[in-house]
Amino acid sequence: MDTLSRDSSSSSSNIVPMIGAFTGVIGLLLAVVALVQLSTVKKTLAAHGDEIAKIATIENEVRSNASKTEGDMKNLRDGVQNALNQVGTEIGAIRAQLTKMEEAMKKPAPVAGGKGGKAAPTGVKNADGTYTVAKGDGLSAIARKFGTSVDALLAENPGLNPNKMHIGQKIKLPAGK
Repeated sequence: MDTLSRDSSSSSSNIVPMIGAFTGVIGLLLAVVALVQLSTVKKTLAAHGDEIAKIATIENEVRSNASKTEGDMKNLRDGVQNALNQVGTEIGAIRAQLTKMEEAMKKPAPVAGGKGGKAAPTGVKNADGTYTVAKGDGLSAIARKFGTSVDALLAENPGLNPNKMHIGQKIKLPAGK
């Protein structure tokens, strides 16, 4: 029996190194697979690191542009406010001028005739061939009164505005009328 036990021991002793070698080969294969996987993970992390750096750069650019835009908006807001203030000032000045003009228009027109002289009568033909506008006179009424046309009166008085005639204003009559 001793021989049998040696044979079976020797056969078992040959299997153990083979199992050890097989286990070592499997361990080596697993190590290689793990190394390949680790390399892939490192490459992926490196790519993500580059993308994170790009994102950080873009974020900084966005912050910079936002600050610049904010400054531009403030400058624009200030410029618009200054323009509005200037327009308001100009409107105030125009209102003051209009008020002065209205007050001047409410005052009666100075009477023609000069120093100490007699005022020219209104509603009649003057010796110098002019007519002094009377209350209620219109250009067509004056033309009828002297047997002429409105066009002839306007031709004789360039710049005359029929809508802005006033009492005491002198207008030239066409010759021969």
